[in-house]
Amino acid sequence: MSEHVWSYRSTAGHVAGTELTGYKVEATDGGIGKVDKHSDEVGDAYLVVDTGVWIFGKEVLLPAATVVRIDVDDRKVYVERTKEQIKDAPEFHREKHLDDPAYRHDLGAYYGPGGPFGGPMA
Repeated sequence: MSEHVWSYRSTAGHVAGTELTGYKVEATDGGIGKVDKHSDEVGDAYLVVDTGVWIFGKEVLLPAATVVRIDVDDRKVYVERTKEQIKDAPEFHREKHLDDPAYRHDLGAYYGPGGPFGGPMA
C-alpha cells in the first residue's frame, strides 16, 4: 500500500482548513453523493461520502488521493474512480476507520496502486 493514498494530490486544489462537509462528490461517471465528514490531517486525509439513495444510503470512505479536483465555487469534489469502483469498495465502518490499522490497510490497498481499481497516485 502506498502511504500517499492518505494525502491530497498537490494538484487537487485542496486548502487545509477548507470545510468540505456538504460538498457534492462526482465520480468519473456522475454524482455519487455528498461529503458527510472529512479529514485534512497530513498523512491521514479522507472523505466520508453519504451516497444517499444511490446505493441505499451506504457511506463510503475515500482516501484523499482519489480526489483530483475541488471546486470551491460549485461546492464539488471530483474523484478519480467510477461509481461502480466506489460501490464495490470495502464497506465503511464508522467505528473502525480511525483506530483499526488493518481496516485502513485494506482501504489503502483497494484504492492505491496495485489495488483492483487503484490508479496512479500523485
